[in-house]
Amino acid sequence: MWRYLWRSIDRFSLQYFKYIINELRDIRVVDEYNREVVVDLLQSVVEIVTYGDRHDPSIFECFMEYQVLAEFVRTLKISRNSRIEAPLLQYLSIMIQNLNSEHAIYYCFSNEYINNIITHQYDFDGGDLMPYYISFLRAVSCKLNRDTLCLLVKVQQDVVVSFPLYSEALKFSHHGEKMIQIAVRAISLNIYNVSDDMVCQFLTTPPASEYFSYLVSSLREKCLHLDDLVHVTKETCTSDRKKELIVETDKIVDDLYYFNDILSIGNSRLSRLVTDNLLTLFVFPILLQILHLTDDNEKHLSPLTSLYLVSRLLQVIDGTEMVNSVGRIILYPNIVCIASYSGPDSDRAENIKRNCSVDQLLEYVSSTSEFFCRVYENIPSERAGLLSYIYSDNQSLLLASLFLLLVLAESADLDYLLASVIGLPPTKVGMHNTMADTDLVSLVVGESILLKHMPQIFNALLNILASQPPLPLQWHTGWILRNLLVIQEKKLTHQDFDLFITSFDQSRERLWKELDGSWFDYIPETLQKEWRSCQTVLEESSHSKDPLFTLDHYFKQDMPNGHSDSFIAWQRMVDAVKVFVLHLQLRSLIFEGCSPESTTINLTTEDGFPANVGTELPLGSGIPCKISFSKAEMRDVHLLPVSKGISGKLLLVEKHPHRDLGVVIAVEPLAGLNPKLDEIHPTWLHLRLREFDPRYGAVKTRGQHSRSSNRAVEGRWTLGFLNTKTCEAARSVIARESSKQRSSVERLITSLLGNSSNNQHY
Repeated sequence: MWRYLWRSIDRFSLQYFKYIINELRDIRVVDEYNREVVVDLLQSVVEIVTYGDRHDPSIFECFMEYQVLAEFVRTLKISRNSRIEAPLLQYLSIMIQNLNSEHAIYYCFSNEYINNIITHQYDFDGGDLMPYYISFLRAVSCKLNRDTLCLLVKVQQDVVVSFPLYSEALKFSHHGEKMIQIAVRAISLNIYNVSDDMVCQFLTTPPASEYFSYLVSSLREKCLHLDDLVHVTKETCTSDRKKELIVETDKIVDDLYYFNDILSIGNSRLSRLVTDNLLTLFVFPILLQILHLTDDNEKHLSPLTSLYLVSRLLQVIDGTEMVNSVGRIILYPNIVCIASYSGPDSDRAENIKRNCSVDQLLEYVSSTSEFFCRVYENIPSERAGLLSYIYSDNQSLLLASLFLLLVLAESADLDYLLASVIGLPPTKVGMHNTMADTDLVSLVVGESILLKHMPQIFNALLNILASQPPLPLQWHTGWILRNLLVIQEKKLTHQDFDLFITSFDQSRERLWKELDGSWFDYIPETLQKEWRSCQTVLEESSHSKDPLFTLDHYFKQDMPNGHSDSFIAWQRMVDAVKVFVLHLQLRSLIFEGCSPESTTINLTTEDGFPANVGTELPLGSGIPCKISFSKAEMRDVHLLPVSKGISGKLLLVEKHPHRDLGVVIAVEPLAGLNPKLDEIHPTWLHLRLREFDPRYGAVKTRGQHSRSSNRAVEGRWTLGFLNTKTCEAARSVIARESSKQRSSVERLITSLLGNSSNNQHY
């Protein structure tokens, strides 16, 4: 009997659900005193409804019968500073996300329940309500389809007049918090994906359509800020400023991807509106700057930033219209100079020549193949438009303009005539084989940019390499040079060969000097690693390569805080290897016409003497000495430098207390020890230790000795010997073993370093 009275309640039963609903209905006001009770009731409702949607249809029938969503709306209205909104929106979001039944979703979206919750007057000042509200809107948008969309819009005479979910979400589109912006864009994309003709008409008609103009205007403001960062003075070109530059470019790229997501939906009406806004408010003003056709009284972007932005635009946004609209204007700067031909359009053309407006560009850019013939007949002989940057003494403008050409050339949607103007061979264009096409192509090929100006372009790029600029600039220049060689399939002139030979020999000499550096033992391994890395970089598609390099090579490459001399030496060696490998691969392409598949030699770095701390070995020819790892301890050890092949180690061996062997207590690479006798104490030998460990990219810790040793001890060992003669002998044996190791490394890579480009025939 007592067990029956105290039996547990089934929380997911229909009876208990009705009890919870009645409890919620009895609430007349929500304040700070009953807030927790109301929160518990809302949580229970959501848990039971979610369970019932999957396991018990009667629960959801009760949910509809009792109009529980109406109780949620009522709870919002009777709340008096109770902060009930956040948990209510949270539980509603959870319920909507977990509803699987289309019938359940359809019911929840009907009867204006969701719209009433969306349009409730919330106080977003302070607190954490906004994320819950946006999360709720996103949960609703994720459940939208063509059938449920109509339940959330208001229609009068077959015209959508209100769409609260969309309108309220867009109010937060300019919010400073990144996660809020991402959620709003996700909501809008969910809506665009399921929009029918009526909803699409609402979205593309003012005032809703003003959102797209705002997006483009906001993008342009970000571009202006980016331009300010690009043109800072050299004194302020710090690593922090570069980080700010990267953050700003990331924001711009995010916006471009959002536009591309909208265009990818395939809604013709929406795509037309977005494309027009992009072209009119963003693309063509930038192109006008590139063509030197801007009004000097207006604030505009610099050419360098403009070239970067157009490259990024073509990388991100797909579509024939965008690519060819940009291509036609870039490749035909004289579009604004068509005044020589007669006909009914001559006055219009002269007007364009005098005052090129965006609207006029839009009209002329949409022309047919007749446009190509008429424009081409009037191409000016002077270097205008993009060519003015290709011939610029400014290396950044040269690289940025060539990069833009390569991005345009690799665009799958590029018109075959435009591809011919760039200078792509017919086999790379994929043109239609009609007589008209052939005539048009033959008309433009003779004066194509790459065909006509390639000698000057090659010469400019090789001059950059020969000037030994910073490593990143050399790699990017090499990437552009390699792509142009592959595309154009042209040989260099004798002067260009000489320039490349000069540059190659400089890179070879720079690496040769590193054989006398403190990291010569890592040269073979680094060569092997950087060979693969260089191949990957050089073969990278222009559409996947970040054009940020055109903006940031003026910024200082600051070393990390607390960097050591050994790290600086390591970075110098790696940079020398990278530059040399780049020249090796370019040499193969220039002289042999193909990219090398491997280094052609075995650059293996085997450990020739596997001795580690704790290894037992005979003392043999070890030289006795003393060393102090701390002020309180002096230890008797034997110095044993050993080398085998390209491996070399210095071992400190302590005599075993019970056996006729020694135990290794410390191991250091031979390379970089630089043994020196103390000027005051001739029995002391100083050894320099490499603090940086390239395996982990950090400064080494010296194990048990690191806590008690200062920086000077960490970077150096001082060994004490019995007499001066023994000390000098120790220095000599270290130098001898190090020299043997260096000779092995030199022999291994001599086939690469020994062959000067002068031995090649052009």
